[in-house]
Amino acid sequence: MSEPTACVPCCPCSTSATPATSYCDRCDLLVGLAPLRAIDVERRDDGALVVTVESPPGLMGCPACGVVAVSKGRRMVELIDAPAFGAPVRLRWRKRRWRCPDPGCETGSFTEQHEQVAAARAVLTTRAIGWAIAQLRAEHASVAGLARQLDVSWWTVWDAIAPLLTAAAADESRFAGVTTLGVDEHVWHHVDVRRRGPKELTGMVDLSRDDAGRTRARLLDLVPGRSTKAYADWLHQRGETFRATVKVATLDPFAGYKKAIDDQLADAVAVLDAFHIVKLATTAVDEVRRRVQQQTTGHRGRKGDPLYGIRNILRAGAERLTAKQQARLTRAIEADERHLEVFVAWQAAQQVRAVFHQPSPEAGRRLARRVLDTLHRCPIREIARLGKTLRRWSAAFLAYFDTARSSNGGTEAINGLIELHRRVARGFRNYDNYRLRMLLIGGGLTP
Repeated sequence: MSEPTACVPCCPCSTSATPATSYCDRCDLLVGLAPLRAIDVERRDDGALVVTVESPPGLMGCPACGVVAVSKGRRMVELIDAPAFGAPVRLRWRKRRWRCPDPGCETGSFTEQHEQVAAARAVLTTRAIGWAIAQLRAEHASVAGLARQLDVSWWTVWDAIAPLLTAAAADESRFAGVTTLGVDEHVWHHVDVRRRGPKELTGMVDLSRDDAGRTRARLLDLVPGRSTKAYADWLHQRGETFRATVKVATLDPFAGYKKAIDDQLADAVAVLDAFHIVKLATTAVDEVRRRVQQQTTGHRGRKGDPLYGIRNILRAGAERLTAKQQARLTRAIEADERHLEVFVAWQAAQQVRAVFHQPSPEAGRRLARRVLDTLHRCPIREIARLGKTLRRWSAAFLAYFDTARSSNGGTEAINGLIELHRRVARGFRNYDNYRLRMLLIGGGLTP
């Protein structure tokens, strides 16, 4: 079979190419596959671009015995490449074939392979797989959308990506260097648990800080369930080295996670997340408002009711209220003397919120201790209950000021990404695929 030695006829460099030239720089920029050269480009009737490539002629040794192999010509293999110029791309690779002339060699015949182009028996090129992974991770694409751009099926794309993600997820080295660990749960499906298992997944997030003190949240894993066992088993599986490295463990006020931390991370400091503390205080104020609303009007909040009209103002920080909002708050409280209970609850919640806005950790700790010493004695039962809850978690509450203001904020950010991709994918039915997809977008995998 003859060996073409010039570039694509339409290439500007075709007139200057010589028989000794394997490929030119311009063709290399176009095709981007250094081991190969383009010999033809055409557009099919369906709009796809078809690029025919081949490797330059040369000697080849048998991979087993090293004897110079005898050429058996070439065979055409079609691969799916990354889209280009707004169209799907098919790479037609004229692969060289050889035969080992040594009768004692067991190799027989073999075909050329270039891992940087495509793995053996692969359907997608290495470049197409890298493009697909980048689109999933950085551009929040769906697998179905990638399949449309590549003009293939969903399974063709996922079957090419999944083995790489699985291998990366099995690499225990990705857990090294974790000094701050966050944990939180989320619901990943809304069907019968008998069909799809637990609805909740516990997510572990690396909240370690870089040299500049910035937190780079990274999803480490997702395990089924929301319980002490789910978290404790995962920590135990990571080994003693991992557990000894973790110095700070952040969490929301769930006793199950706290017990797992106490059992498996004895040397770590548990820190109650600031967001959840403020949320508890805000919820208490809302409960007081609804109770007083029923007591004063006999029904739940309606348009025109004073307390119902300030429901959103009561959730805001006092320093953020405009003059108009402050006037609305004052009018609503003065509308009935029984509304004063709501105002007192709001002030208590503002005090809890102010704990995390102090200029120094020392000032924040002093205010936090004052909150712990007073709220549980408040005559308003919802605020007293809040105070008792904070006293039960006092050590984890005060640890915020001893750990450079560690929080679970990065974990909540990862949960936001997870929710985004669940919506993009229109939900998931397979836990393993869900876990791999979320580890990829959450920064836990770098295949």
